[in-house]
Amino acid sequence: MKRIILLYIFIILTQLSLAQTQPGIIIPGIIVKDSKTKESLIGATVVLKGSKIGGTTDMEGKISLKGATDGEQTILISFIGYANAEQKIIFPLSNDVEILLESDNEELEEVVVSTTRISRNIEDIPTRIEAISLEEIDEKANMRPNNVSMILHESTGIQVQQTSYTSANQSIRIQGLDGRYTQILKDGFPTFGGFSSGLSLLDIPPLDLRQVEVIKGSASTLYGGGAIAGVVNFISKEPKEKPEFSAIINQTSTGGGTNFSAFSAKRNQKVGYSMLVSGTIQKPYDVDKDDFTEIPKSRDLNINPRIFVYFNEKNKLILGNSTTFQNRFGGDVFVIDGKADSQHSYFEKNESVRNISTLQFSRQISESKQLIFKQSFSLFDRQIKIPDYSFRGLQTNAYTDFSYIIHQAKHAIVVGANLIFDDFKEKESLKPRTENNFIAGVYAQDNWDITEKFLLEGGFRLDYAKRHDFFALPRISALYKISEHWSSRLGGGLGYKLPTMFTEATETLAFQNVLAIGSDAKAEKSYGSTLDFNYQNTSGENFSFTANQMFFITQINQPLVLRMNANNQFYFENAAKPVLSKGFETNVRFTFADWIKFFVGYTFTDAKATYKSTNQTVPLLPKNKVNMALLAEKHQNFKVGLEGYYSDRQVLSDGRLTRSFWEFGLFLEKSFGKISVFVNAENFTDTRQNRFEKVVSGAHNAPQFNEVFTHTEGRSFNGGIKIKL
Repeated sequence: MKRIILLYIFIILTQLSLAQTQPGIIIPGIIVKDSKTKESLIGATVVLKGSKIGGTTDMEGKISLKGATDGEQTILISFIGYANAEQKIIFPLSNDVEILLESDNEELEEVVVSTTRISRNIEDIPTRIEAISLEEIDEKANMRPNNVSMILHESTGIQVQQTSYTSANQSIRIQGLDGRYTQILKDGFPTFGGFSSGLSLLDIPPLDLRQVEVIKGSASTLYGGGAIAGVVNFISKEPKEKPEFSAIINQTSTGGGTNFSAFSAKRNQKVGYSMLVSGTIQKPYDVDKDDFTEIPKSRDLNINPRIFVYFNEKNKLILGNSTTFQNRFGGDVFVIDGKADSQHSYFEKNESVRNISTLQFSRQISESKQLIFKQSFSLFDRQIKIPDYSFRGLQTNAYTDFSYIIHQAKHAIVVGANLIFDDFKEKESLKPRTENNFIAGVYAQDNWDITEKFLLEGGFRLDYAKRHDFFALPRISALYKISEHWSSRLGGGLGYKLPTMFTEATETLAFQNVLAIGSDAKAEKSYGSTLDFNYQNTSGENFSFTANQMFFITQINQPLVLRMNANNQFYFENAAKPVLSKGFETNVRFTFADWIKFFVGYTFTDAKATYKSTNQTVPLLPKNKVNMALLAEKHQNFKVGLEGYYSDRQVLSDGRLTRSFWEFGLFLEKSFGKISVFVNAENFTDTRQNRFEKVVSGAHNAPQFNEVFTHTEGRSFNGGIKIKL
């Protein structure tokens, strides 16, 4: 009996001893939490000022400071992604003390997106949206300051596809689908479709951009037809009371290209403005000395002023106008230099003028109700010239949108209507081709916060398209916040695309011998879905980690396919079987010490044109892609980064397989106050198609060019100066 009593005494003493070593049980402590979410921060550093007493918070965000002298003491609190805090506390503690930290890291700050027509924190939107931040835009502007192609180049699941060997025109492909299925927006205005889509990426300078938002998968419910693969919305900066001025001067090694861009913005209580001017001069560049340009001679100019009128706190008017002039001259360098002869006669000219006028008026009726009216008019005049053939057309577009937004306790509701008029007419032709579309649509959307963890977004659009009847487009997305670290999104919807003769395939033909869309052509219809899982966590003061796994599937029924008739003319017809694209994306991001970042992304895409009897794989699409980036940055001091991209073998239209390849890039930027100097080595390993195969065949005065599946110009070096005032 005595032994049993002694055993119980030993156990009790042991438990008391353990309790004294577990501050969460007996000893009051300091609990560190996020100021907004009130979630405990695990691994936050807490130190008694002027001493070595301290440590990190436990799984409950708590720490007890043993050895602190009685009386008022100052403690220092720090945690990655948050502003450092300093607070006075009286020891010994009689109760737990709660300390709230404010977010300070751009990576963890609230990212507000607006592409879903409701401005909300990206973490609270059921629709999966990728936001490319101002910091990332700034990095990519160093590489291509004259257009936005590099901004999208490293994004997982997005392929920037070159459509012409000698003119280097480009389009966007999302999840393996042709560029015509992606809708390009600028500040929510869909003015880059149809005839103008082939040059859209080359007409948007990046210097005035604040953010780029990408929705992958069906988004036709939001903006109507054409968003089967997704939406890319380029969002401009708005003026602030503090004046902003930035400029960039850039010089490239590939033939000698010079770019200058400048942006200025300012506002007062009543009026504000922003102004963007960008110009490029590029000399012709023939890297492999076969007499044909990999980069054409070009002259580009973009002028984009905007006026902001603040009538009062509730009413705002934005007026804008963007004008772009572009002249691209590619082909045989002898012709470009004015030395054409019987052997040197091939050329390809692209001359275009684009003008977009926009108006947006918003009225805050009350704290919970808002009216927004949008109107745009755009004109696109383009001429393509090759030997013995010329194509010129004029596209006009008018877009009108009216939306009414209601915010309630658990709901954010949008109802609205829009009209789209789009007209194309071929000029300087005996048999001019035309396309004319009129679309009227109504839509409704509800963001429903069912609980703090479960959010739902449902939408419905009904469009009437002249000659194509009605299109009913439901869409639903759900967000479930599984825990502090885990969340998941599931979404899906229907989409459609009206028939058009302007596709990537016809762009490569310069629209030569392409018949206009016939009256029997039907709209392409689609359904698609995405599912993703997101994980984010921090470890201690120096390390954070995020991972996202996304699965996607899209099927396009009665796809419009380009055929050739007995007269060697191209025409479109609807195929009986669908195009099916499915796959997944994996994205992982590491941040160390708040200044070293590593990103890796992997995309698997299996896209099939099932209407084909053989070679069903969608051409010019790598099944496996990897993109990696390592960045070291000290704010307002320096940036240095290394990037790598892997592309799997691609199937060409004739069934042949290309080579797989890697490409690497390196960039460096050093800041000296308000002036920065940058250098960039893009594709410094010199990956290019003409190192894998002979690209040009046939007679020198009537060349045939292979399909473009990778870089044509090879390595490129550029450098310049940036000014930010």
